[in-house]
Amino acid sequence: MTVLAVAEHRRGELRDVSHELAGAGRELADATDSELHLAVVGGDVESFGEALVREGVDAVHTVDHGEEFNHDVSVQAVEGLADGLDPDYLLLPHTVNGLDYAPAVAERLDLPIVTDAVDMDVDGNLVVTREMYGSKVETTIEVEADRAVVTLRPAEWPQAPKGGDATVEPFDVTVDESAVRSTVTGFEEVAGGDVDISEADVLVSVGRGIEEEDNLDIVWDLAEALDATVSASRPVVDSGWLPKNRQVGQSGKVVTPDVYIAIGISGAVQHVAGMKGADTIIAINKDPNAPIFDIADYGIVDDLFEVVPALTEQFGG
Repeated sequence: MTVLAVAEHRRGELRDVSHELAGAGRELADATDSELHLAVVGGDVESFGEALVREGVDAVHTVDHGEEFNHDVSVQAVEGLADGLDPDYLLLPHTVNGLDYAPAVAERLDLPIVTDAVDMDVDGNLVVTREMYGSKVETTIEVEADRAVVTLRPAEWPQAPKGGDATVEPFDVTVDESAVRSTVTGFEEVAGGDVDISEADVLVSVGRGIEEEDNLDIVWDLAEALDATVSASRPVVDSGWLPKNRQVGQSGKVVTPDVYIAIGISGAVQHVAGMKGADTIIAINKDPNAPIFDIADYGIVDDLFEVVPALTEQFGG
């Protein structure tokens, strides 16, 4: 038996979800007494292949075609990998790119697909856990099939540790160029690039609880007192109060700071997916039932307009 996980890269770098797929794949491979194979399509396949050699990985396959993600290339390449390796389970990232091609791959391979998995188990059949209603409810789906495609939510599995002795081998896939109908010609920075929140050690993140743009001043003051970087949940960015490059979440950036202070953030699943990897999470919210408290290491149930200035005074003095 074989588990095949397909890595993801962007602009010359492997994304963290690639190593999370390796960790999840190893768990599934152990549960099914299978080998774990990783694959990467396009980009600097030589360096990517070496970087994917992680503990628990049995083999890495590289498909050298193109520099950036392309839907048509990925569909053909992953279909070819699946035909050649005959995996029982095909694991793909639940990301913008992953969701772009995963359904097409499942359709072409005639396999069932389960998306946005947050956990997997094997009890005779594969059992996949998903979340619903803003992560308030967990549901399980039993896959009554011998083979399946599963997309995994980022930041739900630990990254596979560095090391291991997996072989890295080129995998020959014939791509029908006439079926490649799009190409990536360049990238455009969204809403400015004044700061990269993914590199910050301390993030002060603000949500809809701030109520209006003028109230952001207290957040900036706290960030200055802590020598921190300001980030935000999607409602703040959608309102135009902060630029897109400061958004945390599934449609923003995944961040892993040492400290993440969530101010007025309810903790919707889309936001949590982008920050749950922080070492320490501190939540400030007047709603004691806010989902953010489920993952917070420390919580303050109080009015943020009283708490935040008090913290600023404490650390700025």
